Amino acid sequence: MQTILAKSETSNGVAASRTLTAFNPGAGAENGTSNRSLVDALASSRVYRDYERAFSDMTGLPVALQPVEAWQLPHHAKRNENPFCALISKKSRACAACLQVQEHLGQQAAKEAGSVVCPAGLRDTAAPIRMSDRLVGYLQVGQYFLKKPTETQFNKVAQLCEKWGLNVPRPVLRKAYFAGKVVSQKEHEAVLKLLSIFAQHLAMLSNQVFIQQENSEPPLITKARAYIQDHQTEEIKLGHVAKAVNMSSYYFCKMFKKVTGINFTDYVARIRIEKSKNLLLNPNLRISEIAFEVGFQSLTHFNRVFKKILGQSPTEYRAQLLAH
Repeated sequence: MQTILAKSETSNGVAASRTLTAFNPGAGAENGTSNRSLVDALASSRVYRDYERAFSDMTGLPVALQPVEAWQLPHHAKRNENPFCALISKKSRACAACLQVQEHLGQQAAKEAGSVVCPAGLRDTAAPIRMSDRLVGYLQVGQYFLKKPTETQFNKVAQLCEKWGLNVPRPVLRKAYFAGKVVSQKEHEAVLKLLSIFAQHLAMLSNQVFIQQENSEPPLITKARAYIQDHQTEEIKLGHVAKAVNMSSYYFCKMFKKVTGINFTDYVARIRIEKSKNLLLNPNLRISEIAFEVGFQSLTHFNRVFKKILGQSPTEYRAQLLAH
């Protein structure tokens, strides 16, 4: 396991430093699937999309909404992504460091809005979205400085990038680093407040979404989704899932399509493609490795399904990501 020292600050202004051991907490298969479903519904709602657009236009910062179990870079390839962050995301070791900071932020902001500072001096801030005593996800903004960076600070960061193996000319790295958004302490406090207020609003909205989902989706289908999520890298057959939820294959097949809107095979494929999208962030992984890692038995099949769902090949999708 790797460790990283990240500075943090809670919404009450108390600063702290901790050593983080990277891990993915999860919250149980069924809760995890439910949280992802809730956050997806919230993210597609008009109230969130309007807020994201207005907040991003006003601050010039990227905004993200993600479930508590997320294990990805929340601002990658988003509007207003920090140019330095976009550069270093091309290297897996740099990604690993960023993901560890994200994990620390999740711990720091589990109960109230908080911030962490990454090794490059950039700050990320998040506010929890809680439904009663259950943590559903985070409303997050980030990749900004509280003070204008100095040449001394940049030189240290450039050395760190060399250790990560980031092969970028120093002038290009410098331009990207100093192009980062600088936010005053007063503006930072306002960001914390705004995130907290809207996170509370989203929490109320999540209750409505949760009730609708609970009423519309049978518990057996929720259990089936969780089973698929846990076994997605294996050879999953409809009969296996039907048996796991104590249903006949015939009845499960009909019920699953009626509830989800797609057949079992397509659903499993979409779950695997979603996982592959995160793995494609790592330029050191071959596409064939990713295909087998997410559960496809052949590269040809993976390429065909990926293009069918996303409209472009895995190679094209990766090139588009790394171009930002």
